[in-house]
Amino acid sequence: MQEEIIISGFGGQGTLFAGQLLAYAAMDQGHHVTWIPSYGPEMRGGKARCTVIVSDEEIGAPLVRHPSASIVLNIPSMEAFEPEIKPGGVLVVNSSLVPQKSQRTDIRVSYVAASDMATEMGNVRLANVICLGALAKATGVVSLEALEKALDDHLPERHRKLLGINKEALHKGAALVSA
Repeated sequence: MQEEIIISGFGGQGTLFAGQLLAYAAMDQGHHVTWIPSYGPEMRGGKARCTVIVSDEEIGAPLVRHPSASIVLNIPSMEAFEPEIKPGGVLVVNSSLVPQKSQRTDIRVSYVAASDMATEMGNVRLANVICLGALAKATGVVSLEALEKALDDHLPERHRKLLGINKEALHKGAALVSA
């Protein structure tokens, strides 16, 4: 098994954190993992994305050109990465910020109103974790339990008070996807 995933949005949406959480969960389950962040020079609002590769075997190269799955949190990310997903792959779309629908019939698409749901939960910054829950359920790359354990083990001390609501966000996202 090898899953190549791109998580993309703009700075401040937590794209890098979602990728790190996925990478930690996969590592903790004994998989080989790469995580590569990429972001513009802006403090907030610039392009931000990361690639995560999860594999049962050693990873030969950390580059992802045609991901097997992607989370897109904004319109430019949808335009950039929706066409690149491998046939049979998974696309999770933050439909709160991305109004267009995929024209692809050869991928599975989950539209998740993540920003709206996160706002209802009291913190718009949970949209990334909601989408990560949806991705985990749609792909099976890691379990929700592994993601929860990664939160327990790796959430920075300054954010520990958000542990419970992050776990709730994972489950809300996963509940929107049929297996």
